[in-house]
Amino acid sequence: MGGREKELKIHFTPGHVEVAEENVHVPFRRVLVTGATGLLGRAVYKEFQDNDWYTVGCGYSRARPRFEKCNLLDADAVRAMIQEFQPHVIVHCAAERRPDVVESQTDAAIQLNVSAAGTLAKEAGVSFVIYISTDYVFDGRNPPYDVNDTPNPLNLYGKTKLEGEREVLRNNMGAAVLRVPVLYGDVEKLEESAITVMFDKVQNSTDLISIDHCQQRFPTYVKDVGRVCRQLAESRLQDPSLRGIFHFSGNEQMTKYEMACAIADAFSLPSSHLRPITETPVGSGALRPHNPQLDCSRLENLGIGHRTPFKQGIKECLWPFLHDKRWRQSVFH
Repeated sequence: MGGREKELKIHFTPGHVEVAEENVHVPFRRVLVTGATGLLGRAVYKEFQDNDWYTVGCGYSRARPRFEKCNLLDADAVRAMIQEFQPHVIVHCAAERRPDVVESQTDAAIQLNVSAAGTLAKEAGVSFVIYISTDYVFDGRNPPYDVNDTPNPLNLYGKTKLEGEREVLRNNMGAAVLRVPVLYGDVEKLEESAITVMFDKVQNSTDLISIDHCQQRFPTYVKDVGRVCRQLAESRLQDPSLRGIFHFSGNEQMTKYEMACAIADAFSLPSSHLRPITETPVGSGALRPHNPQLDCSRLENLGIGHRTPFKQGIKECLWPFLHDKRWRQSVFH
């Protein structure tokens, strides 16, 4: 799907200049990805770009030179960007997704997670909006959670994302909400994901490290989420009735301790220095739900949803951060 445009190619040879017209493929389908500089946004951007979509990403502080710079809190700027590009699909990844930061910088988080989402949905016009939300809209007391189950967020992050969902669906009847759990992927730095941040501790086997072995999580690869977004977008182009709330999640249930051990195993590293904490943490930042497992059957019934095994995905994204470079050869060869 797409069109052809003429592009002038100038070829220089000694004593001769040749100008030739060449056909350049221009994809017909257009997608705008907000938060394209972030962990999830980068993966969503790449997935669409690699699959014959004309893809534009926007960011703010880290946008240039690869992406468009747009302040999502500026309604005029958002309107101008959408009117200029006229995307068929908008995937809204931009968010403050760190629960402890939301607790300490609540006003800024509400502006981004709620107000900006509502503005984007309002200005989207006929574009299909996919709003990325979270499993933290649930309290984790009675899993698994269906798309129709009543949310009950325990922390401000979950509350802001739930309000963001409501703003999007109120301002854009045709929009979709995609709830996902804790994410990992090709990080620029280990601190970018609550999963990859453990890698230094896993590798530093000289110190005993205590890691939570109570709260249940479903680590999910951002590449898989990117594919879900693209498949949902393509399904929507075929079926305009697709809208509302969807869930996607990895299907391997793990505590952070079990993730750390799996990371160690993936790289043939020792894990005897890792110690499980089986008590619920008290007074350490924002409350987290015990087990917010998502029921993904609505997407699965549409044939949407590929899941990369955790050890495979974590090996793909963490090998550049190995301390002992000799392991790079032994792990992959």
